[in-house]
Amino acid sequence: MSRIFNLGLPVLLGAATFTLNVASDPLPPDLTYRPLPSLPFSAVKETDEAQKPAVTQRQRGLLESRYDLADRPMPGVMMSGGRKAVQEGSRVKLPAGETWSSLAAKTPQEIRDRGLLPQGFLPLPHVKQAAGGQVFPESEIREIGADEGRDLRRFDVDFDLPDHLTPEFPPPIFLTTHPELGDVSRGDLLTIRNFYEYMNGIITP
Repeated sequence: MSRIFNLGLPVLLGAATFTLNVASDPLPPDLTYRPLPSLPFSAVKETDEAQKPAVTQRQRGLLESRYDLADRPMPGVMMSGGRKAVQEGSRVKLPAGETWSSLAAKTPQEIRDRGLLPQGFLPLPHVKQAAGGQVFPESEIREIGADEGRDLRRFDVDFDLPDHLTPEFPPPIFLTTHPELGDVSRGDLLTIRNFYEYMNGIITP
């Protein structure tokens, strides 16, 4: 009984102290939550910009350790818009000494126990996992900037996948209601500025 009392007393005292601290620092009447302390944006931006080269290098190293990033387009095979070649072959790197056939001959339990699952099949982290958020390819940043005057570039990270391994851009647009029209994008990026011109008479406004 005394041991339980001895263990419980510090917890009770700590809880009581926390309650007194909160009670002694009440929220202002015009607030419904207690804001967290934060750094000025200028300081955060400066830190993120300084860390950007290391973040980029780390992500590049991760990609190269998991995948074959070489530019090997398949001769005569283009993506659906006809503007970019499809890349050839499997790009996941296998564990040392293994082949696809040797892995296929093993049981799932054996692959798990020996740690032979190719790393390329594991979830790929965000280029800056702690921050998250959308990161756009350079081609899209340039196009949106030219067409709409918006800058999608981030100061903390760049898009991490090589251009030859990404889908073609601008993306083709195929309408299920008008399959006979094929790609209705005309090879251009559909934006708020050209949407009516391109889609008038094709889809319902």
